[in-house]
Amino acid sequence: MAAAPDSPPPPGEDDGRRRKRHGMLKLYYGLQAESGNKGTTATTDPCDINGAHFKPEVYLQRLMQEKSLNELMDKERDMVRQIRSLDSDMQTLVYENYNKFISATDTIRKMKNDFKKMEDEMDRLATNMESITEFSARISGTLQDRRQQITKLSGVHMLLKKLQFLFELPARLKKCIEMQAYGQAVRYYTKARTVLDQYQHMPSFHGIREDCSVIVAELCVKLREQFKNKESDAHQLAECVDLLLQLKEPADELCDEFLLHARHKVDEDLEMLRLQLRMLEEGQVPSPGDPGDGDKPHPMDVLEFTDTGCNVFLSDMCLVIASYKDLFINRPGTGVQEQAYLEKVANQKLEVFVNSLMGQYFSYVEQRVQLEKESSDNTLLVRALDRFHRRLQAVEKLLPETESTSSATGIVAKMAHDRVIHYSEALRRHFADCLTDVRQSLAASRSLSKQEGSNLGDLLQTTATSILDQLKTVLSDLRAFIESDITFAMQPYFREPFCVQDVREGLVVGFLKHMFTACSEFCEGSGDKSSAPPPLILLLSRLCLDYDMTTISYLISLTDEQFLVEDKSAVTPLSELCNLAKDTAQKLLDHYVKVQGLTISQMLRKSVETRDWLNTIEPRNVRAVMKRVVEDVTAIDSQVGLLYEEGLRKAHSSDSSKRTFPYSSSRQNQRSQWSSYAPSSNMDTSLMSNIQKLFSERIEIFSAVDFSKVSVLTGIIKISLKTFLECVRLRTFARFGLQQIQVDCHYLQMYLWRFVSDENLVHTLLDEIVGSAIHRCLDPITMEPSVIEVICDRG
Repeated sequence: MAAAPDSPPPPGEDDGRRRKRHGMLKLYYGLQAESGNKGTTATTDPCDINGAHFKPEVYLQRLMQEKSLNELMDKERDMVRQIRSLDSDMQTLVYENYNKFISATDTIRKMKNDFKKMEDEMDRLATNMESITEFSARISGTLQDRRQQITKLSGVHMLLKKLQFLFELPARLKKCIEMQAYGQAVRYYTKARTVLDQYQHMPSFHGIREDCSVIVAELCVKLREQFKNKESDAHQLAECVDLLLQLKEPADELCDEFLLHARHKVDEDLEMLRLQLRMLEEGQVPSPGDPGDGDKPHPMDVLEFTDTGCNVFLSDMCLVIASYKDLFINRPGTGVQEQAYLEKVANQKLEVFVNSLMGQYFSYVEQRVQLEKESSDNTLLVRALDRFHRRLQAVEKLLPETESTSSATGIVAKMAHDRVIHYSEALRRHFADCLTDVRQSLAASRSLSKQEGSNLGDLLQTTATSILDQLKTVLSDLRAFIESDITFAMQPYFREPFCVQDVREGLVVGFLKHMFTACSEFCEGSGDKSSAPPPLILLLSRLCLDYDMTTISYLISLTDEQFLVEDKSAVTPLSELCNLAKDTAQKLLDHYVKVQGLTISQMLRKSVETRDWLNTIEPRNVRAVMKRVVEDVTAIDSQVGLLYEEGLRKAHSSDSSKRTFPYSSSRQNQRSQWSSYAPSSNMDTSLMSNIQKLFSERIEIFSAVDFSKVSVLTGIIKISLKTFLECVRLRTFARFGLQQIQVDCHYLQMYLWRFVSDENLVHTLLDEIVGSAIHRCLDPITMEPSVIEVICDRG
């Protein structure tokens, strides 16, 4: 007997138990191997405070010998801190594991009770096993002599049951047919068919076989009648085909009959979709949420149309394909050669069947979505295309040979492309409407006796904002095609062509090029655009310049960011678009200068050509046309100043507005000098004038202007004064005519110098005009400068 649990164990036994428990704990936590490894490298240094051979006396003596008093005090404080830390850690461990220790104690106590019960049950089980073994031995001994006889009798019994089943088979088949339990009848027949075929040479079996053949033929007729019944659902059809195949009916005929029957149902689905298309083509408008009047069909929107096609047509197609493959292709229990032949023939028939119906379905879907290409909302259209594409993936999984997904992606891509074209045309119409609005605003301001183009700054801001907002709205609408929850949006064969070729190149770049081309056509002078008001041309020039500077960069960056355009190798470079915008702006500005210059030139030309310069009276005033020229130039200056910066000017002299043309003395002296040298050199004043021009700075009349107000006004004034000069060269003047030209030129000089970049340009051209008038004058007596100034100041 063991000692009582409450009696204290001997001291030696207690130490052994403690070491044993300690060793088990070290083994459990993996510390035994670790301590063994450390033992190989541990030292026996008695001063190692962490070692097993530590001796406090030796350690203390060494410290007192090697350390100073301050170091000893520091060491003491450090050791006190470490002791407190260890005590705190130990206390924390005890607190943290206290509940675990209590739980472990309860668990051990419970395990003791459970093991006692288990021992009792094991004892009872061993007793029962012994009894069973004893009874089994007795039975084996008793039946040992009769075992073979019992086995033989059992075999005879089974054979008699099989014979009884065969003799009762015709009656069972008839009863199953009467009860319409066709599946049970086929199972009975297929179970006995091999035996009847094997023993058909025996009269009794031959009779049974003939009776069964007649009954089975009747069963085949009934199955085919049920198979051809239009009211039969897919499950009944599949059951009929399966039973007929088990009865060895020709598989080719069954394939054709199965597909023919399935086609009637699918054709009804397609007819419903075709009816919807006809209703929409007749002009009936779908109304969301309208269920229609009773059984009368109502027009469906594109999402409802797609849902109907997916839930009805595609669901029936998937059911037909799955049932067909289960019946004819994945049929178990057939021979290898027979299965291969059946699979080949059945696949060919199924592909022809599916391709013909899917082609018709794709045609209906494409016609329906084409009706939405001009719709204002993409939400329903994209959701419909997503469901269409998503459901077709199920068809392709069932029959990969049809490539339904690629066909669906083609429809989706074509629809997305058509939507881009629609938006592109809408953007072009919007741009044309903006130009029309600008024209109407300019005409309205002119009709209200306002200065034409006085509100150009506001018109430019409104037009630019309207075009940019419309573009951003279109891009936002097209983002619906590439949302993360759209299945086809993640496919590379759709995403890259749509984002790069359709949106970036086709829509954004295409619209920008169209806009610049349309603006350039205002410079061609053909059709309605030849009568474009000059303020419109000036506004478009500034608009194109703004696009070159900021807008194009912003639009392209926005498009690349929203549509994730990463491959920049196949796209139009940003620099090319900016250069096109700048060239268009330059062309428009040059055309504006030309138009305004020609308008002023026309006034000057008529004023010169319609006046009789030989019979004119002595000048007393500045001609009205000169005042009109100054007024027009001033209006153009304020007009251009609304859109363009001032620009750079050369420094003006202090007497720019008071300069006159001292031809009274110099020109006459020059003329007398040339007349005195004429007999000897045959030189006239025209030749000397041409020689002077060779040494003067050449003035380029029709040169390109810069994007500044000063440059634009300089170009207009150059064209006007050049025209004035050429008209003066074609006329002949009397003395008063020459003096009138002097007065007019001085008046122009008083005002025009402030509009140009270099006042010497105005002085030079006006000098040439007066000089040409002197050359064409019959009595070249010029007016005194003081008189000219008085007349101009009074004018």
